[in-house]
Amino acid sequence: MTTAVRTPTPRPKTPPAAPGRPPARLRAWVTRAPLLPALVFLIIVTQLPMVATLVISFLDWNALYPEARSFGGLGNYGEVLTDPDLRESVLTTILLTVVVVLASLVLGLLIALLLDRSFKGRGIVRTLLIAPFLVVPVAAALLWKHVLYNPEYGLFNGALHWLFGDSAPQPDWIADMPLGAVQISLIWQWTPFMMLILLAGLQSRPSDAIEAARIDGADAWQIFRFITLPHLRRYLELGALLGTVYIVQNFDAVFTLTSGGLGTANLPYTIYQTFYQGHEYGVASAAGVLVVIGSLIIATVALRVVSSLFREEGYAS
Repeated sequence: MTTAVRTPTPRPKTPPAAPGRPPARLRAWVTRAPLLPALVFLIIVTQLPMVATLVISFLDWNALYPEARSFGGLGNYGEVLTDPDLRESVLTTILLTVVVVLASLVLGLLIALLLDRSFKGRGIVRTLLIAPFLVVPVAAALLWKHVLYNPEYGLFNGALHWLFGDSAPQPDWIADMPLGAVQISLIWQWTPFMMLILLAGLQSRPSDAIEAARIDGADAWQIFRFITLPHLRRYLELGALLGTVYIVQNFDAVFTLTSGGLGTANLPYTIYQTFYQGHEYGVASAAGVLVVIGSLIIATVALRVVSSLFREEGYAS
């Protein structure tokens, strides 16, 4: 019995570069060269400050006593995790984020369902509904604070006076419901963002499945429940995750409307107070690092959802 001997298959050799033509690696570097200034600028603007913040987070550093600066190890992180004010700001941040994201998703879904229908002037209506998201956050907060919430000349109290006369209540909206005032202003600004995402999902629904369901006798609620809502699941997750990433870091509305008072200080505003008013650079930097880590975790999940959404769209097409 003879055993066949296999001769190894020779690996294909890389063809030599054509004479007068630069090597492939050199061509790749020449192609990427125009992007290098932008990359260097991005590293200087984003990564170097982050490294500096990380280094400061390990220092026991109060700006009022610069000579007493020393290495504190993980002490700043322990103080951040055990400080009652910071813990309260974490709970406020969670409550603010959950309410704003859920309310924006629900309102955005309702508006997207309306805009998915054909009617005269739909393009103009879409443009007007998108406008709140394009307003600068500080300008939006000032609009709500002075034009709508103001107890003396605000639009809300003016509408109550117009409806009920001199006996109408004139509440101080920010003082009576401080956290709710912040949440309403953020819901107004973020609902158009959710609407855009969900409207894109509605317009990508399989029309043949909807038509077949109508032929089988399904009503509008059944089509929404069994076809539209499952199709929008990824879009709802994407809107919730992206909204969470941004709203967790929101500073403008809290600073402008309430200045962090009346139980509205979220984590970014507490870090601002610790850094600029308490002059505790080490503690503030440690809190900032923890916020960045939490945001990166949420962003990683969001990117996975986006990539899976794109893969599903690619398979469907």
